[in-house]
Amino acid sequence: MSRTFTLAEVQKHNSKKSCYVTLGSNVYDVTDFLDAHPGGADLILDWAGKDITEILKDPSSHAHSDAAYEVLDEALVGTLVDANDKISANGSANGSANGRPVHPRTGMSCEEDLTKDTDIVADYKTHKFLDLSRPLFPQVWFGGFSKEFYLDQVHRPRHYKGGASAPLFGNFLEPLTKTPWWMIPVVWLPPVSYGLYLAYPGFQNPTNQVICFVGGLFIWTLVEYMMHRFLFHIDYYLPDNRVGITLHFTLHGIHHYLPMDRYRLVMPPALFAILAAPFWKLAHTVFFWNWSVATSVYCGGIFGYICYDLTHYFLHHQNLPLWWKKLKKLHLEHHFLDYENGFGVTSPFWDWVFGTELNSAKPNLKLQ
Repeated sequence: MSRTFTLAEVQKHNSKKSCYVTLGSNVYDVTDFLDAHPGGADLILDWAGKDITEILKDPSSHAHSDAAYEVLDEALVGTLVDANDKISANGSANGSANGRPVHPRTGMSCEEDLTKDTDIVADYKTHKFLDLSRPLFPQVWFGGFSKEFYLDQVHRPRHYKGGASAPLFGNFLEPLTKTPWWMIPVVWLPPVSYGLYLAYPGFQNPTNQVICFVGGLFIWTLVEYMMHRFLFHIDYYLPDNRVGITLHFTLHGIHHYLPMDRYRLVMPPALFAILAAPFWKLAHTVFFWNWSVATSVYCGGIFGYICYDLTHYFLHHQNLPLWWKKLKKLHLEHHFLDYENGFGVTSPFWDWVFGTELNSAKPNLKLQ
């Protein structure tokens, strides 16, 4: 997957540990070539983070042969853009890719870009973040990443070998990290049905139970929005240490890093049980006067969660009818265009209420 860099990003790579140069609009990582340079590493480091067009052509310095340009071709890692510019899919600065704006941070222009396989070797060489061929959890835990660097990288979507699951632990724990979509209704619909069955005798009129159930479903849409925005995307309020960063990655960061992973799209039942348990107590505290009302509202909320997780999976991996096509567009734009808006998955209603609607034309992103 082609990457794009602002000039400020390139200028940060100005040391022996990470040395980038530009030639026109192309960005090259020449770190591995430093010691092999015939004139010594210092001559390259003098131009680290800078454009080398003129020095390559300067006869008073050294007339570089075609071999020098061949070395650069092998070190190509991306394209240079202005923070306010857009580039095309083939890297030309013409403002769009097939008529679509390309985001300067992610290098993506549409949802199809999420399914283009990432070159694992080139990606790790370029960004020095996570090697997708090795277990990710220990890399995050021992990586020593700053919060700023981590958030920038984890919100640049990657795609792992046709959408398969990259290793998270790489050991016996690995199967516990994967959940097929069908497990959600299989695990949670029976308890919802049983809860409604137990609560039914507490209603003189069955319609009242339906009203409570629908009320719980509506409450879920707000809970969904709030959890997605303020828990999953706590982002810039994270503590700047490996505990906070690793928890963020495990809870939601891995989904933004690898958004098309089929087996890490829905919530593992054990994790949801932990998150849902306090809401059982909350429902029965709020509706303390009637156990049946509290239970029916709670069951409506859990049913809302089931709809949410299934919707989330199908938005990523299925062709959908007209209404869901709009949801699909909005949600995938949340991934490749603007992760700081568009938190509603089953509905954009609360984004409209709280002013976090997605705006494709003017993405509200923190460009690094």
